[in-house]
Amino acid sequence: MTPYRGKYRKLHTHLRSLAIQEWRASFSEIEAVVGFKLPPSARRYPAWWANDSSHTHGRTWLTAGWKTAEVNVSAETLTFRRNLPPDARRPTLDEMWPVHSVGV
Repeated sequence: MTPYRGKYRKLHTHLRSLAIQEWRASFSEIEAVVGFKLPPSARRYPAWWANDSSHTHGRTWLTAGWKTAEVNVSAETLTFRRNLPPDARRPTLDEMWPVHSVGV
């Protein structure tokens, strides 16, 4: 499998490593996992946490087999829920977002 290569790859790796069905996380915990501050929009708008694969951050948890729920921007918490069984095949990033070579 091609390693996940997005900006939030550490979150992707973390979610894939979890052996639980649900992870209640604070924004600070997520920042500790990814190694940088979340953008201000993540703290202001619940829609930033939407299960939308057209955004890099949404693609991060969706390709790891998780979905977000119970986003509370005022408390800075959310719940990640496993969307696929732990042993299910997940699409690679290349399958979700193909890379096309530019002429050499």
